[in-house]
Amino acid sequence: MTLTGELFIGGERHGSARKFQAYDPSCGRPLEPAFSVAGAAEIEAACARAHEAFDAYRGLAPERRAVFLEAIAAHIMAQGEPLLERAHRETALPMARLESERARTAHQLRMFAAELRMGEWLDLRVDPALPHRQPAPRPDLRLRRIAVGPVAVFGASNFPLAFSVAGGDSAAALAAGCPIVVKGHPAHPGTSEWVAQAIVAAAAETGMPAGVFSLLNGPDTQLGATLVADRRIHAVAFTGSRAGGLALMQVAAQRPVPIPVFAEMSSVNPVILLPGALGARAERLAHEFVSSLTLAVGQMCTNPGILLALQCPPVQAFIEAARTALAGVTPGVMLTAGIQRNYVQSLERTRAHGAQWLAHGGEGGAANSGRAALFGVPAAALIDQPQLAEETFGPAALLVHCATLGEVRQIIEQLEGQLTLAVHMEESDQPLAQALLPALERKAGRLIVNGWPTGVEVSHAMVHGGPFPATSDARSTSVGSLAIERFLRPVCYQGFPEALLPVELRTAELPGWPHRLDGERRLARRG
Repeated sequence: MTLTGELFIGGERHGSARKFQAYDPSCGRPLEPAFSVAGAAEIEAACARAHEAFDAYRGLAPERRAVFLEAIAAHIMAQGEPLLERAHRETALPMARLESERARTAHQLRMFAAELRMGEWLDLRVDPALPHRQPAPRPDLRLRRIAVGPVAVFGASNFPLAFSVAGGDSAAALAAGCPIVVKGHPAHPGTSEWVAQAIVAAAAETGMPAGVFSLLNGPDTQLGATLVADRRIHAVAFTGSRAGGLALMQVAAQRPVPIPVFAEMSSVNPVILLPGALGARAERLAHEFVSSLTLAVGQMCTNPGILLALQCPPVQAFIEAARTALAGVTPGVMLTAGIQRNYVQSLERTRAHGAQWLAHGGEGGAANSGRAALFGVPAAALIDQPQLAEETFGPAALLVHCATLGEVRQIIEQLEGQLTLAVHMEESDQPLAQALLPALERKAGRLIVNGWPTGVEVSHAMVHGGPFPATSDARSTSVGSLAIERFLRPVCYQGFPEALLPVELRTAELPGWPHRLDGERRLARRG
């Protein structure tokens, strides 16, 4: 396979006159080829094809869609080293990290294939007719969940595979029965094209409707806004900056028919260090913190950006160990020159607000590198200047010295919604943790004890979401099998003859799926 720089509209390649370039962030040099920019005509064509494919695609048996997802995973894995090499050149992410991310991408697709076969996502319910019930009879009522419609998926800068063209949002939407129109991230269009080829090949191999997938590229924000405004798009999945997410939410809300935007936007992922934990393992905690902070040059949505330390003598040992560990970290190359500029400006703002330098990373590094930093402030400073708690996208964190548990609680109450909140504790700290727990539950989607927020397991119990502005809808997750629910809606069938019912709701087929019969839960009986 070779890169052509073309778009994919309904599975077919399509070029345009306008072009843009990808760049190697480690040196700033442009990468070949030049890539087509999608305009109004291409957006119109992609949305029209998705709309045309919707009923046919959502009407496929779950097994057909499961086979499609597994075929995408197989084709991505079969692309081998060339895919990883291109992703490395466009992002400067290490090959080992990209290899792991590719495995995660394939795992997500296979997980949703398994979820389709299990059938719980359908949420089948049957309330049989009660014609003789008094004072009024009950009609036969049957419920299932169906796909909402074509979904616009936005690729993320920091996960060129797992949160991009065939990432978790795409896998969940395709599993639900929704065609997708992907707006590829302009920082890695070559990687996007490689993955798009895998999806197109899998669609042809498994007989999917032609409009089930399109890839639109371009560096302009107007492309995303026009895509979201299209009347044939019924939901949006976005991972990126707060400004970008809010802009798309505004476009979606102002449509004649508003649609949901599931946006993951901003989180500083506070970590609480309680006295017992600091007394038992301050140095180890410092080394673990530095590893988490500097993972992927701090360009993770779960980066630990704030440490709340309840004042005790071991805090200083933690700082000294963190200072030593950070000094040994060579600055890594950030994803783009723009991200690196924003990171440096964020550090300057933090210092301008009176934060004290506590530690920083080592010297050196290539172009566009991000030097790690740890700042410190007393709790009162953060309480008086909430802007200190704004997200810094990069390897920087703020250590907040809290004199009392009341100050810890006050800061938590003041913080915005988060993806994660972590507590490091010993058994002696349990009363303190118990006192904080109700506030923690209100503020985050994932609570962690004696762990660090980086490293998001793709599983059935995972929640990667949280109260605004961590995400636009705290009721959902973008990671894990529960993510499929974002792209489904319930439909009730009242008084339907058997022949008109969806297959899985027919009386003869119902035992083969998990369901509720008159409120009683029944497991699937198959084979």
